[in-house]
Amino acid sequence: MTGLVDLHRHLDGSLRRSTLAELAGREGVAVPDDLCFAEGMGLEAALSRFGFVLRFLQTREAVRRVAAELVDDAQAEGVTTLEVRFAPQLHRGAPIPAVVDAALEGLAGRAGLILCGLYGEPPSVLEALVDAAAARPGVVGLDLAGGPAPSHRWALMDYAAPFRRAAELGLGRTVHAGEGRPASEIRDAIEVLGAQRIGHGTTLLDDPAVLDLVGERGVVIEACPTSNVHTGVIGAVAEHPLPRWLELGVRATVCTDNTLLSAVTAPVELERVGAIPGMTDRFVAAVVAHGHAAAFRRG
Repeated sequence: MTGLVDLHRHLDGSLRRSTLAELAGREGVAVPDDLCFAEGMGLEAALSRFGFVLRFLQTREAVRRVAAELVDDAQAEGVTTLEVRFAPQLHRGAPIPAVVDAALEGLAGRAGLILCGLYGEPPSVLEALVDAAAARPGVVGLDLAGGPAPSHRWALMDYAAPFRRAAELGLGRTVHAGEGRPASEIRDAIEVLGAQRIGHGTTLLDDPAVLDLVGERGVVIEACPTSNVHTGVIGAVAEHPLPRWLELGVRATVCTDNTLLSAVTAPVELERVGAIPGMTDRFVAAVVAHGHAAAFRRG
């Protein structure tokens, strides 16, 4: 497989600014100059920026358009293996299955679709996502996105049943875990939710037992260094543990997370990680190869 790879790109954080401006303009709203993420802003502040974007993605037509443009843009970047993820339950202009169909129509078989449950949501929401995925082979995976909060009634452990059913249906499983939070969260994602991939995982090296578990299970880490700088879990891309992971045999790939909100593309992200001290040409080639190999496939 040639070309670049991006397995962690959120639909509602990766649309074209011109499209967002057009959609917002129809409602007489201007896109804020400071919409994009800023270094060290923190995860909660970063997540809040999605609220503005989502306001204008409440129709099937908008979802279909953004999905189609997202793939066009990724292909223009040289990405040949792409997975797009989003939380259809946040697009309330139609029932979940209809919103998923709109995204699939936009992707047109050119990318896999991952459905995101959100930390804190009732497990029934994730069950509904699995229901929608069951008869739609274009949906390749289930994700748990966002992050835990003290106010949440539901925690990671409570999503075991829908993730188990996803596995039975042949869906891939990925979880946002260890994004500046304890490495034990990565362990729980793997052991309780059956995660095959971990989004972010920046604290992986904090616990040797978790590092061993990741290696034993062949879990792939979806590294998003630019995003991690914005959420403040690392101080600079140069501080990302990616080279050390690779030295220790961890399978990791490099992803954009949000091309609009983090103002990044796949080639730029790869160039940035290539400049991390300790990264070699062999390691750069490895993260691309790991990504192609780790893409979720049903059937």
